[in-house]
Amino acid sequence: EVDAAIKLAMETNDRPVVIDFIVGRDAMVWPMVPAGVSNDAVQYARDAAPIWDGEE
Repeated sequence: EVDAAIKLAMETNDRPVVIDFIVGRDAMVWPMVPAGVSNDAVQYARDAAPIWDGEE
């Protein structure tokens, strides 16, 4: 089911696509944005965030 949804989304090029995945409450799904902060605070692993262009 997941593979088919991703395949269809990747093949769709005439409109935006959103896939709604249901995961367990305690699942550590990456990347994530911690609660209460802006999307600029995205983390790709525990305590690790990407370095954006222009940041040192």
